[in-house]
Formats: sequence, C-alpha cells, structure tokens
Amino acid sequence: MKEMLESREFKELASKRNKIVAVLTLIQLIMYFGFILVLAFKKDILSQKLSEGITVGIPVGIAVIVISWLLTGVYVYWANTYYDRAVDEIKNKLRR
Repeated sequence: MKEMLESREFKELASKRNKIVAVLTLIQLIMYFGFILVLAFKKDILSQKLSEGITVGIPVGIAVIVISWLLTGVYVYWANTYYDRAVDEIKNKLRR
C-alpha cells in the first residue's frame, strides 16, 4: 500500500482528483452563498411573485438543491468511470 501511495502515477491521479473536487466545491459554494447573500441583501429580487403563492425564491432555492445533486452526480460519474479504473490500473501495475 505504501508503495502505491508513493508512486508518481498515484500522486498525479490524486492531484487530478483534488482539482476536480476543488472546482465542484467552488461551484457549490458560490451558488449556495450567492443565494444566501441575495436572500440577505436583495430580498426584493427573490420576493417577486411568479404567480399566486409562488415567488422567484422558491424555484431558485429548488434549483440550488437540484444543482447540488447534479454536481454530486458529476463527481460520482467521474470517479466511477475514470478514478476507480485508474486506481485499479496502478494497483495491478505495482503487483507485478
């Protein structure tokens, strides 16, 4: 295990994973805190009525939740199709 963690290939893979995680996290944080900041300082934007009983804030809040799920899905898809396969290849290479 230690040999794998110290290998160049694994370090490159971990670096790539960290970049993807950082980008997805940054998108999530900007989206979430952007929503909270608009809610705190520009309530009039989110309080505009779309129809009886529904304001702009409701679909925007739902969108924040749905986009969070989609970002998680993007990471899971990447991890399942690329990351896990690359880790297995590194393990197999080091076992030889």
